[in-house]
Amino acid sequence: MKRLLTSTTLGAILMTCGFVGSAPAQTVVKPGFNVFSVSQDVEIGQQSAAQVERQMPVVNDAATNRYIASLGARLAAQAPGPKFDYHFKVVDVSDVNAFALPGGYIYVHRGLLEQVHDEGELAGVMSHEIAHVALRHPTNQVTKAYMAQAGLGLLGGLLGGGSSGTGQIINAVGGFGLNTLFLKFSRSAESQADVVGSQIMARAGYDPVDMARFFNYLAQQNSSRTATFLSDHPAPADREARVRQEARMLQVHPLAAVGNLGSIQGRLRRMAPAPSMAQLAVRQQPAPQSSQSSNQPYGSSQSSNYPQGNYPQNNGPSIERPSSQFRVYMQPDGLYQIDAPSNWTVYASNGGYGVTIVPRGTIDERNDNGQQHVSYGVIVNHYVPFNGSVGSRFVEPDDSRFGNTTLEQATSDLIDNIEQSNPHLRYVAGTERRTTLSGQQAMMLTLRGRNPDTGDDEQVTLVTRALPDEHIIYMLMIAPRDDYSDLSPTFDRMMRSLRTDNRSIHG
Repeated sequence: MKRLLTSTTLGAILMTCGFVGSAPAQTVVKPGFNVFSVSQDVEIGQQSAAQVERQMPVVNDAATNRYIASLGARLAAQAPGPKFDYHFKVVDVSDVNAFALPGGYIYVHRGLLEQVHDEGELAGVMSHEIAHVALRHPTNQVTKAYMAQAGLGLLGGLLGGGSSGTGQIINAVGGFGLNTLFLKFSRSAESQADVVGSQIMARAGYDPVDMARFFNYLAQQNSSRTATFLSDHPAPADREARVRQEARMLQVHPLAAVGNLGSIQGRLRRMAPAPSMAQLAVRQQPAPQSSQSSNQPYGSSQSSNYPQGNYPQNNGPSIERPSSQFRVYMQPDGLYQIDAPSNWTVYASNGGYGVTIVPRGTIDERNDNGQQHVSYGVIVNHYVPFNGSVGSRFVEPDDSRFGNTTLEQATSDLIDNIEQSNPHLRYVAGTERRTTLSGQQAMMLTLRGRNPDTGDDEQVTLVTRALPDEHIIYMLMIAPRDDYSDLSPTFDRMMRSLRTDNRSIHG
């Protein structure tokens, strides 16, 4: 995402929460685009945790487990965002590290627990990991990876729902367990976790500077035990200065320690030495692959949550003309409503804000990955920056094609992501113009290209409009170029009918 603002785009949809804490001056961090629902975060975390604990030994010491659970509970009670049921465990590995899985599963390496100097430093590392979960960074990472494999259907939330659908998506980008996408984040994500982790620490009675101080201490060590931590946690620029800046905005009311860290460290050091991750890897035997595993292609009838019907594919009969009769589709949360031809099929996203409205038989699953490609129809969705924002600015801003307003930056970034996930489509320079969408100022522009799956020249019209909270509503109107003019009256009617309710609570 170079050129653009690294905000995100794609249809950003589903569940992105903006976090505003109790201190009025603290930095507001808004997480980025995510195609997964909160319940899917939990599902992914449960399956990943089960695999992790088959691969990594867990410390079986009651006092240690009580201590880490008590500290984790104090910190998690101050976490913003979805109210995940957080779980905290110590893995019996000598490397100095910690990691978080989606949905609230936090693991602290025994090597880290032995290395910290006081409870504040340990609270800093754990708060940082809790922040990754609260900001839903693990599944945001999966979303980025999956975006490269998905077509325009992703922009409307066309994902298989339920266990098998989630599993197929995760398997497509690396599988459950110690998936690298869950473990290594960008510097932007690390900066967000530092800021939100600082806020969690302050509310829980710890000095946020303890977190940055310990990270800086590790960066000065020349040890194989700390190398993985530094690789998994790339340091944002001026990390300590940024955390100190945040700490000055926060009020800290120190609380007593939850336990005796020195006593816990003494217990651990009397145990048999823990293996390193490298030694553990040598011991691991490849897990046998079940012939009944859920590696079935995404989009199969077994996993789809959307109406199937006996519709012809695109290589069948021509599509029927859109009806002159329209019916109203109301987004379940009340964010928007739109009129749709009565003979078109409505595919609502599973737990998100997107909708895909198409003539029957025009969602084609013929590409190599089994992805659902939308060749005719309209997509409407809700958008937030792809990598989120910290304070009043997007993360890692780049030049926008159109200007520096929120709408211009968001539109530019959305185009960039459409082009990345649909390489045959390219923005047609000079087609952008101002219009109205839902009664407010909007941008409209065109993308075109030959679809390699259908062989058709496609035309996509994108219309974007900013919401009061700097999120975006967008429409995509899609058809082969030869048919586009015939569908234009229908597209225009649908665009004019779109109404948004700015009072509706969304992401």
